[in-house]
This record gives sequence, C-alpha cells and structure tokens, in this order.
Amino acid sequence: MPSVHPANPSPAESSVAFNLARLQVHVLRWPVDTPVQTSFGTMLDRPAVLVRAESRDGAVGWGESWCNFPGCGAEHRARLIDSVIAPLLLQRDFDSPEAAFDRLSAATAVLAIQSGEPGPIAQAIAGVDIALWDLVARRAGQPLWRMLGGHTSLVPVYASGINPQQPAGMVLQLRAAGHRRFKLKIGFGVERDLANLTAVRAAAGDAAPVMADANQAWTLEQALATVPRLQPHRLVWLEEPLRADAGAAAWRELARVTPIALAAGENLIGQVAFEDALAAGALSVVQPDIAKWGGISGGRRVVERIVAAGRWFCPHFLGAGIGQTASAHLLAAYPGVGEHTGWLEIDGNPNPLRTVLAPALDTLHEGHIELGELPGLGVQPSIPELQALCAAAGRG
Repeated sequence: MPSVHPANPSPAESSVAFNLARLQVHVLRWPVDTPVQTSFGTMLDRPAVLVRAESRDGAVGWGESWCNFPGCGAEHRARLIDSVIAPLLLQRDFDSPEAAFDRLSAATAVLAIQSGEPGPIAQAIAGVDIALWDLVARRAGQPLWRMLGGHTSLVPVYASGINPQQPAGMVLQLRAAGHRRFKLKIGFGVERDLANLTAVRAAAGDAAPVMADANQAWTLEQALATVPRLQPHRLVWLEEPLRADAGAAAWRELARVTPIALAAGENLIGQVAFEDALAAGALSVVQPDIAKWGGISGGRRVVERIVAAGRWFCPHFLGAGIGQTASAHLLAAYPGVGEHTGWLEIDGNPNPLRTVLAPALDTLHEGHIELGELPGLGVQPSIPELQALCAAAGRG
C-alpha cells in the first residue's frame, strides 16, 4: 500500500492562530449565453458565494462556498454564513483553521439535522474554512500549497463540463487552449451518449485521456446494461453512474462487472462517509469537493486517507475562481503516489468569475497549470469590479 505523502506536517500553531474581527460574504451571478447541462438539471447562470475573513491583526483571506443548485442556493448559503457561522467565529481565539472547522462542525451538527440542511451548512463552513487558510498562509508569506507541505506548484488538470450539444467542437477549442484531458457529461440517453463519446474521442485524439460523468443518472440495472457499451471508448473513469446514496452493495456490483474505473465523492459529506466509501472498495477515483464539504481542514484529512488507500485524489470543482484555486493548492500539497497522481477538474465553459479569480489558469500549457509563489491562494478579489463585470454582462 502506498504511504501517505511524507511531507504534510501540521503547520506550527503559532503561525496559524487567529482572532477574527470581520467575516463578510458576497453573492455574484454571471449570466451565461449557453446553459450548463447535467442529467438532473441545468444552470442558467454562474453563481458565486465569496467569503472574506479579516483577523484582528489585519490579515485577510478569501474563500468560496459551493452554490450551484438550486437556483436560489447562493443567497441561501450567504445568509447561513451571516446568521449562523459568523456569530460562532467572531472575536474568539482559535489555534488554527482546523480548530475553527471542528468548532463550527460540532456547533452546527444538531442544527443541520433539525433543519434538514446538512449540505448547505457544510458548504457555508467550507467556504469560511478556505478563507481562514488563505488568511494564515498570506500572513505567513507562503503559498498555501507550500504551507500544507507540498513541493511543487505544477498541477495536472483536465477539462470538464463538456455538454451534450456539439461536444466535439468544445473539445477542439479546449485543446487549442492547452487542455489534454477531457470529461464529457452523459446520462442523456444511451444512443446520444455513445455518439457523443465517439465524437469526443475523435476530437481529443486517440491517446488523450477521456472520462465520462453521468451525474447520478442511472439505477443499478440501467448502469449494468449501459456500462458494457461504454467500454470500447476506453474511458479513464466513469463518474457517478449511480446515485451517491445507492449503497455500497450496488457500487461493488457495478465495479465487479466493469473494467472502467469508477469515480465519485463530490456528494459525500463528512469524514465517515469518505471512510465508508473507501472501505467499500468500489471507487478507484475519489473526488471530494472542498467547497461543498470540508474546506482545506476537512479536505486534507480525507485526502491523506485517499492517498494511503492507493486511490486517485482528483478534486471535484465547478464554481468560481477562489474554490478552483484552493482545490489546486490542496492537490499540489497531496499529489498522490506513483500512478495515482491526481488531476484537477477545470470547467471548460466560459465563466469570468472563474478566470478572473484563478489567474493560474492563464498558465495552462500541455495539460498543466502553475500556481506560483504568491502568498496564500495568490488571489485578491475586487468585489466592486466583479459586480460591475456581472452587471455589464447582464445588460448585454
């Protein structure tokens, strides 16, 4: 069994302690010309929930909470941060972001059950946690990937969000931009999926890694009937062919009959859920989304288990640039072992809230990006400029 990445010590407590003076949250929406389609729903705009944390000594950090669904989700997550999370954090001493994460998780555990909202509350905590890690890394003058124990800022990436309409044209555009790995959305009917996979393979090239994401579209019976027809397309992995709550037996049965690696994890909440998924043995690729659950604090604990179990850690992300950049820093700190070195997901659809806030994407070349040496996440958002950008796009 591969060993855990050897250089990921806990940062010194003296450098990561903080006391927050302010916690601010901003909601942004970018209007899109082409909606982003999944098998379960369509995104009609690109929302973002950005979190700004400021400590009493003047240090600042930025985070992002997942908010893609439902359509009103961004405003809801923002209100949770303002009304539930901020009162638990402000004007209190914490030894580290991990201590704050544990405090927030424990203090909201019963509320999450009572309200029936474990997901939204976890997303609110995750965005705050990312901001706290950015804050302490900036204050220490270190890029976050190095503070977490990483040795390189070079990150392998793949392009996702390839829609069922004219996917070959999108792949050609992404190749021209520097991508070398591609993931198609499927779950729109078997014949249409197969035709799209053929088109994507032709556009990507015979040697290019190609993956497919069904977004929980199938029952076990449907998956068992469909997966053999996917095998000629030589997929690197098949993502969420079953519902995330389908149960370990169903996932094991599907894994038993297909040579295609199975991938999931974006819809798991909590360390126990990831431990159970690893123990079930069906997943070859594990994809936590640190803006949905865990942030950096919970994420790094889970990633250590993923790597120790010999699975690929390939962080899921489909949002704006702060979460994208944080996911890249975590992957750079825990790249994996040997053949299990992971890839970072980058949405291939236009979204200025991603590109403006993730400057490392400008370095994309031959399927890799370079995070560089700027402290923290290396991103300094201007909310007024982003608001003006969104407003101008809406008027267009």
